[in-house]
Amino acid sequence: MLRDVIRECYLFSNIDEGSLDLLSRLSTIARYEAERSIFAAGDEPDGLRVIISGSIRIWISDAEGRELTLALLEQGDPFGEISVLDKLPRTANATALEKSECLFLPTDAMEIALDNSPQFAHHLIQLLCEILRRNTEAMGSFAFLGLDGRLAQKLLDLAMTYAEQKDDGAYFKRKFSQNELAHMLGVTREALNKRLNALAHDGMITLTNGLISIPDVKALATRASAAERLNRGQ
Repeated sequence: MLRDVIRECYLFSNIDEGSLDLLSRLSTIARYEAERSIFAAGDEPDGLRVIISGSIRIWISDAEGRELTLALLEQGDPFGEISVLDKLPRTANATALEKSECLFLPTDAMEIALDNSPQFAHHLIQLLCEILRRNTEAMGSFAFLGLDGRLAQKLLDLAMTYAEQKDDGAYFKRKFSQNELAHMLGVTREALNKRLNALAHDGMITLTNGLISIPDVKALATRASAAERLNRGQ
């Protein structure tokens, strides 16, 4: 089972059989209850985890206690890889949103696998560069988009993973609370509520029993693009 979890994770999609055997032998299962902290910003790295079941929130906070969700991770997603590679303290917090089970690969196991397989090391470098590019794009959105455009873009991004695509629309299968969305955008719940209501008033989204629907994905994408052009003064 652990071997399958490793092989199916995109970080290890190009791993050789010898390294796969090694990581399988050295990995263990870690279980976390809902709302359990897995690690905190500033913690020393202990290893990398791959989600087998459940969901994990990766987030940061400032001195005033304001929180920003960086990612919501689910089955098959790895997390904690940066600190494992650079040996520096954790840069973010990881919390189980629900009862979760993860494969745990200790730092030493990853070091041995990387030393034994230059091909695997090269593959991992390429993937981390892709992640860095996506993070740069996300930073651009925060810098150049107002809340209206950022919310529209965030809903489009979430729809790719959590919504059923049908005809021209997207219909969420998972509920996102206003607190969750506010934490993703780094704003207050009150500010988020106003923008959600504005999008609903304009027919960009509908809210039914806590579930969001996007009647016309292209229309919402146009709204996000228009907000970006307006913010850039174009």
